[in-house]
Amino acid sequence: MANMMRLASILLLALAIGSPAWAQEPGVDEEECKSQDSPLLSRLPGCGLYQCMKKEFDAADLVINKAGETQALEGAIEQLAYVCAASSSQLQLQRNVEAALRKAGYTVVYSGKHESHSDPVVTVRKGSQWISVQTSNFNEFPTYEMTAVLVKAMAQEMTASAQAMSEAISKSGKLDVYGITFATGQATITPASDAVLGDVLAVLTANADWKLRIEGHTDNVGDKTANLKLSTARAAAVAAWLTGKGIDAARLTTSGLGDTQPVADNATEEGRARNRRVVLIKQ
Repeated sequence: MANMMRLASILLLALAIGSPAWAQEPGVDEEECKSQDSPLLSRLPGCGLYQCMKKEFDAADLVINKAGETQALEGAIEQLAYVCAASSSQLQLQRNVEAALRKAGYTVVYSGKHESHSDPVVTVRKGSQWISVQTSNFNEFPTYEMTAVLVKAMAQEMTASAQAMSEAISKSGKLDVYGITFATGQATITPASDAVLGDVLAVLTANADWKLRIEGHTDNVGDKTANLKLSTARAAAVAAWLTGKGIDAARLTTSGLGDTQPVADNATEEGRARNRRVVLIKQ
């Protein structure tokens, strides 16, 4: 397993530069994994946590029989890997894990050695929660890796339109957005805008590291100063809609450019409609 290979690399490196902290004191955790134990299964005393990972949605393959066949599962994933004191044993780990999980109400799917690995594994489930624990040895140190999967469907956060928006912004750094409409001469967003705004929300949710500048643009009908003021208020209204749905205000800036940057001929109704737009610019 990849984690066991990583452990092997750490130990081989230790031969060259000295023993790592957990080899001298196996109960010592890696700094980034401190206090990351799972509520599903407490650690065996004297073991140190050397790898930890959690993902809201991913996939994992858990061993389900002696032949080494696996069950492909998708959902919330948690993986923790421990190295234990030399005074512990692999059998001690396996027995403790199985007994603890049985006591917690889990049904054992498979327990024992399997063809794809020379060391035993315990795989259990309780409803939609699956847990698999692979034990191993490296030299005198017993190790174990827990993979927990809470099976669930992925929360669909992006529509096809949002996906297209995201790709366009990634490619060019900006996007002219149409379909966000306002009451005539006002900055009040109309209910018809909800679908498009929902796509913008999905883009920001799916790209959590993005910051956007929201620009408001108008056609050239009316006073230029009034158009500038109106476009500024409309950009701010879009930002307020997004922050009201949970987007951090620090990720958004706004500006209004009035009719100063037309993209079409203001002499036609079609051209004026194209000029009335919101522009998203990646910062």
